[in-house]
Amino acid sequence: MADRTAPNCHLRLEWVYGYRGHQCRNNLYYTAAKEIVYFVAGVGVVYNTREHKQKFYLGHNDDIISLALHPERVLVATGQVGKEPYICVWDSYTVQTVSILKDVHTHGIACLAFDLEGQCLVSVGLDSKNTICVWDWRRGKVLAAAPGHTDRIFDISWDLYQPSKLVSCGVKHIKFWSLCGNALTPKRGVFGKTGDLQTILCLACAKDEVTYSGALNGDIYVWKGINLMRTVQGAHGSGIFSMNACEEGFATGGRDGCVRLWDLNFKPITVIDLRETDQGYKGLSVRSVCWRGDHILVGTQDSEIFEIVVHDRNKPFLIMQGHCEGELWALAVHPTKPLAMTGSDDRSVRIWSLIDHALIARCNMEEPIRCAAVSTDGIHLALGMKDGSFTVLRVRDMTEVVHIKDRKEAIHELKYSPDGAHLAVGSNDNSVDIYGVVQRYKKVGECIGSTSFITHMDWSTDSKYLQTNDGSGRRLFYRMPSGKEVTNREELKLVQWATWTCVLGPEVNGIWPKYSDINDINSVDANFNNQVLVTADDYGLVKLLRYPCVKKGAKFKKYLGHSAHITNARWSHDYQWVITIGGADHSVFQWKFVPERKSKEALHIAPQEILADSNSEESDSDQSDVPEMDSEIEQETQLTYRRQVYKEDLPQLKEQCKEKHRATAMKKRERAPGSGVKLHFIHGYRGYDCRSNLFYTQTGEIVYHVAAVGVVYNRQQNTQRFYMGHDDDILCLALHPLKDFVATGQVGRDSSIHIWDTEMLKPMSVLKGFHQLGVCALDFSADGKRLASVGLDDNHTIVLWDWRKGEKLSAMRLVHKDKIFVVKINPYLPDKLITAGVKHMKFWHKAGGGLIGRKGNMGKTETMMCAVYGWSEEMVFSGTCTGDICIWRDMFLMKTVKAHDGPVFSMHALEKGFVTGGKDGIVALWDDTFERCLKTYAIKRAVLAPGSKGLLLEDNPSIRAISLGHGHILVGTKNGEILEVDKSGPITLLVQGHMEGEVWGLATHPHLPLCATVSDDKTLRIWDLSPSHCMLAVRKLRKGGRCCCFSPDGKALAVGLNDGSFIIVNADTLEDLVSFHHRKDIISDIRFSPGAGKYLAVASGDSFVDIYNVMSSKRVGVCKGCLNYITHLDWDRRGKLLQVNTSAKEQFFFEAPRGKRQTIPATEVEKIDWSTWTCVLGTSVEGIWPVISEVAEVTAACLSNDRKVLATGDDLGYIKLFKYPVKGKYAKFKRYVAHSTHVTNVRWTHDDSLLVTVGGGDTCLMIWAHEPEGHREIRQCDSEESDIESEDDGGYDSDVTRENEINYTIKALSTNMRPMTGVKPHLQLKEPSVDERPPVSRALPQPEKLQTNNVGKKKRPIEELVLELVFGYRGNDCRNNVHYLNEGTDIIYHTASVGIVLNLTTSCQSFYVEHSDDILCLTINQHPKFPNVVATGQVATSPSIHVWDAMTKQTLSVLRCFHGGGVCSVSFSATGKLLLSVGLDPEHTVTIWKWQEGAKVASRIGHTQRIFVAEFRPDSDTHFVSVGIKHVRFWTLAGRALLSKKGVLSTLEDARMQTMLSVAFGANNLTFTGTISGDVCVWKEHILVRIVAKAHTGPVFTMYTTLRDGLIVTGGKERPSKEGGALKLWDQELKRCRAFRLETGQIIDCVRSVCRGKGKILVGTRNAEIIEVGEKNAACNILVNGHMDGPIWGLGTHPSRDVFLSAAEDGTVRLWDIPEKKMLNKVNLGHPAHTISYSPEGDMVAIGMKNGEFIILLVASLKIWGKKRDRRSPIQDIRFSPNSRYLAVGSNECAVDFYDLTLGPQLNRINSCRDIPSFVMQMDFSADSNYVQISTGAYKRLVYEVPSGKQVTEQSYIDRITWATWTSVLGDEVVGIWSRNTDKADVTCACVSHSGLNIVTGDDFGMVKLFDFPCPEKFAKHKRFLGHSAHLTNVRFTNGDRFVVSAGGDDRSLFVWRCVHAPH
Repeated sequence: MADRTAPNCHLRLEWVYGYRGHQCRNNLYYTAAKEIVYFVAGVGVVYNTREHKQKFYLGHNDDIISLALHPERVLVATGQVGKEPYICVWDSYTVQTVSILKDVHTHGIACLAFDLEGQCLVSVGLDSKNTICVWDWRRGKVLAAAPGHTDRIFDISWDLYQPSKLVSCGVKHIKFWSLCGNALTPKRGVFGKTGDLQTILCLACAKDEVTYSGALNGDIYVWKGINLMRTVQGAHGSGIFSMNACEEGFATGGRDGCVRLWDLNFKPITVIDLRETDQGYKGLSVRSVCWRGDHILVGTQDSEIFEIVVHDRNKPFLIMQGHCEGELWALAVHPTKPLAMTGSDDRSVRIWSLIDHALIARCNMEEPIRCAAVSTDGIHLALGMKDGSFTVLRVRDMTEVVHIKDRKEAIHELKYSPDGAHLAVGSNDNSVDIYGVVQRYKKVGECIGSTSFITHMDWSTDSKYLQTNDGSGRRLFYRMPSGKEVTNREELKLVQWATWTCVLGPEVNGIWPKYSDINDINSVDANFNNQVLVTADDYGLVKLLRYPCVKKGAKFKKYLGHSAHITNARWSHDYQWVITIGGADHSVFQWKFVPERKSKEALHIAPQEILADSNSEESDSDQSDVPEMDSEIEQETQLTYRRQVYKEDLPQLKEQCKEKHRATAMKKRERAPGSGVKLHFIHGYRGYDCRSNLFYTQTGEIVYHVAAVGVVYNRQQNTQRFYMGHDDDILCLALHPLKDFVATGQVGRDSSIHIWDTEMLKPMSVLKGFHQLGVCALDFSADGKRLASVGLDDNHTIVLWDWRKGEKLSAMRLVHKDKIFVVKINPYLPDKLITAGVKHMKFWHKAGGGLIGRKGNMGKTETMMCAVYGWSEEMVFSGTCTGDICIWRDMFLMKTVKAHDGPVFSMHALEKGFVTGGKDGIVALWDDTFERCLKTYAIKRAVLAPGSKGLLLEDNPSIRAISLGHGHILVGTKNGEILEVDKSGPITLLVQGHMEGEVWGLATHPHLPLCATVSDDKTLRIWDLSPSHCMLAVRKLRKGGRCCCFSPDGKALAVGLNDGSFIIVNADTLEDLVSFHHRKDIISDIRFSPGAGKYLAVASGDSFVDIYNVMSSKRVGVCKGCLNYITHLDWDRRGKLLQVNTSAKEQFFFEAPRGKRQTIPATEVEKIDWSTWTCVLGTSVEGIWPVISEVAEVTAACLSNDRKVLATGDDLGYIKLFKYPVKGKYAKFKRYVAHSTHVTNVRWTHDDSLLVTVGGGDTCLMIWAHEPEGHREIRQCDSEESDIESEDDGGYDSDVTRENEINYTIKALSTNMRPMTGVKPHLQLKEPSVDERPPVSRALPQPEKLQTNNVGKKKRPIEELVLELVFGYRGNDCRNNVHYLNEGTDIIYHTASVGIVLNLTTSCQSFYVEHSDDILCLTINQHPKFPNVVATGQVATSPSIHVWDAMTKQTLSVLRCFHGGGVCSVSFSATGKLLLSVGLDPEHTVTIWKWQEGAKVASRIGHTQRIFVAEFRPDSDTHFVSVGIKHVRFWTLAGRALLSKKGVLSTLEDARMQTMLSVAFGANNLTFTGTISGDVCVWKEHILVRIVAKAHTGPVFTMYTTLRDGLIVTGGKERPSKEGGALKLWDQELKRCRAFRLETGQIIDCVRSVCRGKGKILVGTRNAEIIEVGEKNAACNILVNGHMDGPIWGLGTHPSRDVFLSAAEDGTVRLWDIPEKKMLNKVNLGHPAHTISYSPEGDMVAIGMKNGEFIILLVASLKIWGKKRDRRSPIQDIRFSPNSRYLAVGSNECAVDFYDLTLGPQLNRINSCRDIPSFVMQMDFSADSNYVQISTGAYKRLVYEVPSGKQVTEQSYIDRITWATWTSVLGDEVVGIWSRNTDKADVTCACVSHSGLNIVTGDDFGMVKLFDFPCPEKFAKHKRFLGHSAHLTNVRFTNGDRFVVSAGGDDRSLFVWRCVHAPH
């Protein structure tokens, strides 16, 4: 029998020839120890040139492509390619992993760089976005990530002179990044005119913001800040691939083969041209340089490494060589010397010395080489070529002997015969040619049997036979030298083969996996001496197997290193080494063969060996020596815990179903019952599939779990308390070392772990997000800070947590393919842990964000059931499935001790020993070395103590959990019993439940507190429900049962069994009275008739109900007519009528005793007096079926005896209580979770004091105390209310509706504001003008384009605009956004995308302008540690929150978040360290941040509808409240999880959930929420306790809690009156208030924001005013004014003063004063205004309205001078002619009307311009008032005569006109203002300065741009100024070009910019 284990010998990597130069750069460095670090294939290499030694880092599993050296030069970071690539940080001295960084990048990691301190590492991915990621690499945590660029990034570097700054470069770009919070913000380098925009390949940072970069054309670009400062031309002849900075300066290397050295100022020092040196060659290309002191390292494209000494720079040393481009396939070993020959597609053949580890000869051929062979005497070397030829060389001088070409296709294999006479040459032409060596290689034979290409060949030892393998997987034999095929296999029986390199044949069957036919093994070579075989495959694995290996799927040892396919593997001539060559990585690996080693050495293997020496988990062949798997373990490993529906899926399912049921839901639904239940006691303990889940707490209580409940049991009082935080089966439990906290893990799609305290039963932390399906093992570290968990997912992920913070410290996937039973953290070294499971024992240590595991070293890993650490850090003890204890030291098995018969399920370490428990039912105490067993306790009935709470079902039950404490041993058994073993022997039973199998049968006694259960575990049990809580009796049945029932007198008990029989037993003794067996199928329900119990109805699965006469014991009737399985039965009070439900939801009625079927109308059914009601169908219980009844069957129901409450149980494990009768669909209910999966039965006791329920899969019997109405302490585990939120609407208010439905425009995506048509100006084709004048013109000079009369003598262009003032405040759809700063001297608010700080004494404004789009929310940090810290959130597809200092405007942190759409609420926590944000995304996500680090702490879906506000409680960092559309939720942050409770309304009669708008807080956990109806709700915890009715008459939009005195300010929507106002100040309890009136003159005041300072209240209104109200005198002072509705279309600047007018949709015209910084006046017009203009003297104002009317006012008196309405559509522009004579009015009706003002105020139209192709946008008069130019909505500019209205078409004529003003966005003079990306959006407005030198424009993207005027060239250069929201409507220069005023569309704000003029 062949040995089927893996071979005992192994391989150790000794040398790697090669260096990866292709497609990689900057990957070669000196370490601190002056060694050289680089990589090749998947191996990091540390090469000591002095000692000529190599060390290897083998932590990667695919090609390494990037490398960075830590600034201290000991640690190295390497990044690899792959689907899930990772980064390893490792120590170049020990070559051990320090940290693993994973789970961010895909495809590969292109670049890496450490920062100056070495704390942070930046990486760049190869994904389509080229993601850049910054890591805290020691903790394995991502600090920030951002998309890098749309194209490849080649290099990245930290700016070593400025913190938090980076530079990246690549294809046609360079970007300068700053890191703030979790945001990386880029600025693109501006190439400008200094250099060409081109690809930048490498970079280095210097002092003073200078960056040097190497470009593709060989220039060096020097950057200052983000601008290109200068270029160093022709630094290299072509692309500069590498740049390295050191103390002396910079070294660069390029494609031209030169290395250049530069000093610190980038002045050249010297050039080294490697092509000219001895070892140089044409085409040498430098990929990497490293300059240290006087040494320079150079890596080349062709895999060479040179070392240059600077003072002797003409003599570089070549210290490493390898094959270069193309694949490497050819390998041959010399027959007598330690030499290897390789040949590659690079056309070179090379000879390597295996002893000196050096290249000793190389020769270049004409063709790519594909195979090689050396003749037996070692004289000739034959090479097979890709073109079908082969060449023979002399080995000693590489001269050619012959060159023969007989084939067209590549030669893939050739071999000399052992006698040296022949050479066999196999080609891809499917044939093998045989050549005679002595006849100068004459062809002597040909083998043509194959139908596919030849892959492998071997000669026989006598040289008479040749075997071949071909591509189709056939193995053929030929006679030599003729080449005749051997078909008779008999003659081959005795053939001995000289070599074995074939992959087919019985001897090598084992190299193939058991069930695959893949042809991925490329090479095999057998070592006959040591009987081992080496194979090389496509996955980069070298494997060692026994030879011969006959059975498929043999065991092996495998070695990683090569990256992708290994093309060949050969033993050296003396079998000392194995040589393998890689195809794509063109590297040659040399492995030392270590024969069967002694176990002593085993303890001193180099660490890498252990990594590589994996005892192959994949190869699990049919081993004969596997012990039988224990049946219990077998059962357990097959449990999957998968659910059809997880609780997590319910919200979505409900949403889907709700749509269907909208209509029914609108009806008034039945209310929930007043009474409730509370969990009182559970009979059950989960032992059948869990282990080690039972402990003593600090106070001596016992903690364990069953179903979805954590139980704390007090054995003195026999009471239980419950942790109810889980919603599905708990599978594991671990105790904190202080014994006061417990961790429990549950089943779930995204399963969670809860850590809770055993006293308060409150969650401390909830961990989720890593384990799918479930969590099966947990363990705390000895210091209690860490927790390890293992998942049930297919990869059995292990995660190590910092549980208090809820942070994942490390994780590892693909741990093991079978189930893992235990995880344990080393008590001495918390970075180490072990896992044990099915055929699994692994030892792990933490490395950064990953874990590195090594298998326990025992021949054949057994299945481990339990494990503990011993008395020192390296001792581990594990219990196996065969009853042995394995004793481990580190990872080596020292010995095994037999401990139990059958598996050892549990063990526990004591101070001086151990205790173990096994399947044999024995508890054993051991000494501390497992030398001797001190004592054993057998669990038997005989030793059961009298005080036991139950009976032991069988002797020696399988023991699943053991724990010690309080002088006792605590034992949990598979049968669901918990026992306490006294050290002296007696055993007390404390708790028990049913064993494995479903429990269905349940019956309560008619007049005693007892109940009976029957289960699939084949037992019938009677339980005492009185306070003694114990099992009174038990009887084993021959079959499992599903139903039982007491007789009306309680003396008999009927039990239905699963084989179709039933028995009636004595209820006291449980002895049989009678039994019947009439049916085949399961008995599903059984019922005695009421009264005397004369009849017994027995329902069975085969759809019949049999009726028996109990007295005569005869069957008297059969109810026929049902078609399906019968599920429920009920009798009526008289014992005459039976009600039957079936599984197909049919309801039937039968008459007793004959069983005749009756049809009864629904209305009658309700009138019948039913004795019991356990049915689930019918109109009286219609409301119990949930919305999602497709997935959640209601399995059981029971009506209380007082007929008021119906209890139901369903498939999701919910117990629900309904008010009976439950008419109408979807009634409201109370719901309780404790059972895990389906609840199979529910019953009330005879007096309704208890509800008893049984769970199917969880085997539990739960007892619930019934609490009648009125008796309600408010408790933590109160029920959730109903399924469908009450559909009664939450109330209506126009402002709320607008805020809820508003669609925030994202600027970058904005589209036209006006309905334009036609071709945009920059796309129109220009007609050439007729008279293109000659360059020297005799004609008159062109007149000025623009009259420039009112600017000083010297005209100066404008260089810059500076934001000076903003008139506006965003109050109409944002709230809580006005605050005091600095003790009330400043206020802060926002509009558009600017944050504004206004000093109340000077009226000066300062601005925060870093947001890229509109700000939606603002909050200030009230903690004294963070003065003036503000957070603002904005609109965007992926928006950000900025945290900034209000005084310095410095950004402190930027948080990029996933709130798609925008951030609508932000709030700081009590300590000021956390920030809470709410998104506008469809899920309305709620997120908590540590804003200083930019780290996301927790995030969760908030609500299906809009959340308006979420605020932290002012005294808390963990509690906050969110309010929104019909929503109020009370949240707790536990670790990293957010737990929430809905507000419970049912405590108050007729309270309904309204839309909640605002929130404030009081002492003692009070919360106040303002509603849409004007009420304020008062909550205690999450229960509604009071309503303050009509606190305001309209919605309560805002509330503010004053921290210093607890007073609360509310603001709402209300008509001002004597008593009330929209602003009120309340006491701390919201009982008394004082109202203030805002003297704004509005009919309705609507307050949107309040804030309270010292004696002052700050109010922001919907009408864009900010008002300060004095608390004492109620005086109002308006601080800020703005237009309340937009857009602001009209803008007119005064001809001589710095004032301007604005006209807007809100029907007001306002006059603003720039020097005074305030609004001077406003006029209400009563209609939306559209345009406004001053007369030339400034004495009149013309206003155009939206309804087509226009008005002329006199400025002095604001009296109307005249008005007229000749049009019906909006007036777009209105203008006075410069001579004040005419008024031009342009409208939407495609017309311009002229009015002569000299004719007086009756304003008769004198003429109009017709034929205008579209609506009018802007108009300008000529300086002489004779012409008007009009820009139109068809992108056409037209000129008309005034006043005739004739069109002027002659272009040359138009060109001579001088214009008085220019506001047109059209015309050749301004083509340059149109940008490239205006395909959807437009330039909307423009204005030329009075000097005529500049034009300023506004566009739909909200940008103000400044250009030179005129700008006839397309896409002119400009400066852009941000701040407005989307859609600018108008822009104007004030007189003297002092200011620019811009008007916003969406933001209703006016921005005033100061013009900075160029110096003279």
